[in-house]
Amino acid sequence: MGGGSALALVLAVLAVAGLPAVFALLFCLDEILDRVVCGWSEWRERRRERRAIARLDRAIEADALTRDVDLTQLDRADRQPLELIAADLRRLGGHRLAAGGRSVVWHASVIEAYDDKLRAACRALGATEHLAELEGVDREIERVRVEGVLAAAGLTLPAARAGGRPRNRRA
Repeated sequence: MGGGSALALVLAVLAVAGLPAVFALLFCLDEILDRVVCGWSEWRERRRERRAIARLDRAIEADALTRDVDLTQLDRADRQPLELIAADLRRLGGHRLAAGGRSVVWHASVIEAYDDKLRAACRALGATEHLAELEGVDREIERVRVEGVLAAAGLTLPAARAGGRPRNRRA
């Protein structure tokens, strides 16, 4: 009987030692089940989205639309994200429109930086521009045309009000 009582003693020690783990499992069971159910529903939603995208690709023949697109242009190291270009254009456009009381050199350098960013935005969107080869009024007209092309592509830039003062976008 000595072996039976030793086995009972070992089982009793294991039960007492494992009792906190059992209580923790019981208390956290709802959290564990919630995580499993949420993970399952997220997996199902991702699967549905992937299937819907695949159906849309087949419906509009997306491969045929993108067959001639050169994706290596998007992986260039010198390529700046369009969001940063747009932010710089808005900032420089505001400075350009509110140049009262500034020096002529400052205003000219702001306009030059603005034109550089316009050229970068046109390169990023594949739009044509001729800002580098034009001077004077022709360059101003081209700048307005390029701003219109960028606005048509969805890039909003600050515009002058009827009173000649820029809109304050912070308010």
